[in-house]
Amino acid sequence: MTSTFKKLPVWHEGERRIQEKLGVAERMASVGQRVIRDYMPDQHREFYAQLPFVVLGSVDGTGDPWATFLEGRPGFIVSPTPTTLDIAARADPSDPAASAIGEGSPIGLLGIEMHTRRRNRMNGVVSTTVAGLHIDVDQSFGNCPRYIQLRDFHHARDVALPYDGKVEMSDGLDSAARALIEAADSFFVASYADREDRRQVDVSHRGGKAGFVRVDAQGVLTIPDFDGNLFFNTLGNILLTGKAGLLFVDYESGDMLQMTGDAEVIFDSPEIAAFQGAERLWSFTPRRVVRRHGALALRWTFRDDGGWSPNSLMTGDWTEAADRLRAADLAASWRPFRVTKIVDESSQIRSFHLQPDDGAGLPLHRAGQHLPIRVTLPGADRPVIRTYTISTAPSDAGYRISVKRDGSVSRHLHDMKVGDVIEARMPAGDFTIDPHATRPAVLLAGGVGITPLLAMLRHIVYEGVRKQRVRPTFLFHAARTLADRPFADELARLVDASFSAVRLVRVLSDAEGATEGVDYDAAGRIDMALLTRFLPFNDYDFYLCGPPVFTQALYDGLRGLNVADGRIHAEAFGPSSLTRTADAAAPAAAPLPAPSTKAVPVAFMDSLKEARWTPSSGTLLDLAEARGLSPDYSCREGSCGTCKTRLLHGAVTHIRQPGVSLAEDEVLICSAVPAEQPDGENRIQLAL
Repeated sequence: MTSTFKKLPVWHEGERRIQEKLGVAERMASVGQRVIRDYMPDQHREFYAQLPFVVLGSVDGTGDPWATFLEGRPGFIVSPTPTTLDIAARADPSDPAASAIGEGSPIGLLGIEMHTRRRNRMNGVVSTTVAGLHIDVDQSFGNCPRYIQLRDFHHARDVALPYDGKVEMSDGLDSAARALIEAADSFFVASYADREDRRQVDVSHRGGKAGFVRVDAQGVLTIPDFDGNLFFNTLGNILLTGKAGLLFVDYESGDMLQMTGDAEVIFDSPEIAAFQGAERLWSFTPRRVVRRHGALALRWTFRDDGGWSPNSLMTGDWTEAADRLRAADLAASWRPFRVTKIVDESSQIRSFHLQPDDGAGLPLHRAGQHLPIRVTLPGADRPVIRTYTISTAPSDAGYRISVKRDGSVSRHLHDMKVGDVIEARMPAGDFTIDPHATRPAVLLAGGVGITPLLAMLRHIVYEGVRKQRVRPTFLFHAARTLADRPFADELARLVDASFSAVRLVRVLSDAEGATEGVDYDAAGRIDMALLTRFLPFNDYDFYLCGPPVFTQALYDGLRGLNVADGRIHAEAFGPSSLTRTADAAAPAAAPLPAPSTKAVPVAFMDSLKEARWTPSSGTLLDLAEARGLSPDYSCREGSCGTCKTRLLHGAVTHIRQPGVSLAEDEVLICSAVPAEQPDGENRIQLAL
């Protein structure tokens, strides 16, 4: 088993640059040595031999890549040796890829079975034979089955008959071509890289939900790049050459739409975050387009019984992405949200499912954030603002707030009906989680404090399934009684879907009428003794949410076990904030500037009002209200972020450390006052 090719590094410069950008170069250097071979394993050789077609990529004399199909009856491909492949077929002369498949031409091959979701890739050099093509293998490797829709094939005509159909050539996309692309749930892409002594050609499959490829008015295609094997063969090639060849197949008619043109990898765009599942984007501008009607003898039928790839269904679409971007432009606006569903989660907690009612789309949020809502209580002359955690993940189709009946606003919400409308603003908050971190997470929830942690767990499981690695997670959930515990079935489903990466520990303080091991796992409360009992020795990130006493006790207990302050993330209910103790080696936090001891003029620029602040005026929120303004606020403690306001001029300080992140030009007016300016006069201007 001797290769005829000079041994080159597994990854070329383009592939390495992307791997380095993502911080996976070291890992992929090791992976590449194991999985990229200069020969075909026996299972690959047997796989090619059973295929009725193979996808081929080639590069013409002008340096443009093309992708095409070669067809035959199963058995038309054989592998005499682990380093060679013989194909009893040639490209039709009408095929734009045909001219590049000559003696000594570099090619790429993709063997793919759409009815089993198997695929393997290979590149090498072709020579012609009496029967067709002979290929000497350069590189061979397997490919993951994600994003392949299940389709069963049949032959509509004899593959041996020559093609005599209609061929259309152009330098752009007509309406028929656009329609085929915009309805496609898959396509094939050819690319290449010129290396030290040879050209390596690659051809690959791309899939997603129907319509995952966007075509703009100028005919430019934009394609989301989903999570894959981190090889980056296609994108690495595009990074080096700026070229690609695309093939879209009409599986029902056998039409082939082939195009070659210019491609670009897009690493930085707001559309990446807006398109669910996209890790980055790439664009393609066609220069030459060939459509061959009925060019394939093969036809494929989509499987109605679960034909969609689960991974494809976990991705978004361009309409949703556009809606999210449009919603982001309305971040500071109060928008109407309609209640679409109401669910009783426990004896006291009720969930409200919400959808935007203004056609502007759902703003993207981070798991753990809260939703500021505004409602007018019966008999009130002005609305009140509250913040409730969103208990769904960013991947879910709408918002859900889960509210305990406790207080006038929550009682008002509990009386709402499906179809009622509330106002909401852009989600906010810094109590969030990285679902891709490798350190195990421990989520500690007291009562309704489960809501942000449920959103986090949904996010962890969703992203873990999508990327084939679920972050190891323990969820401890304490409730008073079995009737008080919400989301039991939902949590069980998440545990089942987590590939055993999530463990749930259910704690009841009053276990009367409940069965241990069936209804709950521990009686009492969540404390250090219970954590020691259920947690294996390891290094964890902790996430705490519950009443202030619950959160503070757990924080103090964890610090007592030398858990670093930076590993404990917490959100407490009510006005009380968590009292933290800094790590001994941590640098001391910079002290907040001193409040002014002098009178300071304050201008509210949006309302064209002025006031004079004095040390007895209270906060800037107090001053605004005294001047007749009605700024938005909720907690008045600097923890929810509802009163975040742009500072246009002047210097302020906060009398409490802000509990949310602020930009340089933002202040929380509920806890902000003018700062002392010993070297000059202070004049405050606020966007109010």
